[in-house]
Amino acid sequence: MLNSFWPHARVAQWIRAFASGAKGRRFDPCRGYQILPKSSPTTFMQARAVINRARPQQTILLVEDFDDTRLMMKLWLVKKGYRVIEAENGEQAVEIARREQPDLIIMDMMMPGVDGLDATRQIREYQSLRQTPIVAVSAYGANEYRHRALDAGCTEYVPTPFEPDALDVLIERLLAA
Repeated sequence: MLNSFWPHARVAQWIRAFASGAKGRRFDPCRGYQILPKSSPTTFMQARAVINRARPQQTILLVEDFDDTRLMMKLWLVKKGYRVIEAENGEQAVEIARREQPDLIIMDMMMPGVDGLDATRQIREYQSLRQTPIVAVSAYGANEYRHRALDAGCTEYVPTPFEPDALDVLIERLLAA
């Protein structure tokens, strides 16, 4: 009876530790909490805070109709230190871009209703958004669709699946320009 209870108690401890953040302590599911030594290296969160203070937080508008993809991309971008605002379709993208004036837009090309090409054309009609970098993201024919996206006003085209490191370098380059 005790042996069948033990793993559940450890899992519950792990969940509580994860939820509370367990600052200054490390939780090992087999041994419980361990106090981290005072000379431990800077934590990831502290390092990210230093990086974020070193540069002003830039805003990225993420336009994606699939909730899971949008959430994954948002978490990745937030982890990189960006402020992320979201749109589920082209109509929302135009309205949010006009209102929020993001530093960069990541635009899915294939969406129901107003697609990424039309949304990009509409965004480019606003004088204040004409220089905002727009990165087109699509799984459709890299060569043919790249030309269509650039003709619509996108700054760059990234075919999916993409390498996160390559997209990161592209975003940093476009934001630095």
